[in-house]
Amino acid sequence: MSVDSTAPVVEPTAAEDTPGARPGVAVGRPSALAILLAGIVGLVASFTLMVEKVELLINPAYVPSCNLNPVLSCGSVMNTPQAGFFGFPNPLIGIISFTVVIITGVLAVTKVRLPQWYWVGLALGTALGAAFVHYLIFQSLYRIGALCPYCMVVWAVVIPLLAIVASIALRPLGGNPVLAVVYQWRWSLVTLWFTALVLMILVRFWDYWSTLI
Repeated sequence: MSVDSTAPVVEPTAAEDTPGARPGVAVGRPSALAILLAGIVGLVASFTLMVEKVELLINPAYVPSCNLNPVLSCGSVMNTPQAGFFGFPNPLIGIISFTVVIITGVLAVTKVRLPQWYWVGLALGTALGAAFVHYLIFQSLYRIGALCPYCMVVWAVVIPLLAIVASIALRPLGGNPVLAVVYQWRWSLVTLWFTALVLMILVRFWDYWSTLI
């Protein structure tokens, strides 16, 4: 994703900060496009996973399109209690959440300035989503013993999305030295997260991966 890598931590985005300015928070075009793209990718993955789940409910013998091998197997994941953590299929959460993200991205791309409280709420919601994603990562790796490719797409979208949305929501606190350091290194932290996740997957399923070499 492309983001505003050179944007300062604090920007005069609210009406009270700049006399005569439109109310709300101004979002740079790269960040706006990144939010929109994250929403689209996440929604497509969630919707596809929901379709596969419905097919499996209709026909228990159905083989999902994402059953690629013993490790990358959506069917193995969808038939577990973790796949319906709140009593309904998890993809429904993704469909609703990423629809909100898409709407936000469209508004940001068209330069509609949303209020600061909205971005704070979206950041909190994305943080909760990231926490849930990490729970599912742990369950997939160490309890279920299988990976859902479509779920992994959602994993890969949520963390960069959190970095972007949080950097917008926390602008008023940009003078905080700790937050300033986190902001400066946010993409390095995201890269570290991806690296750690790949290594965890390699180590957890090395017995299988080694047979492919």
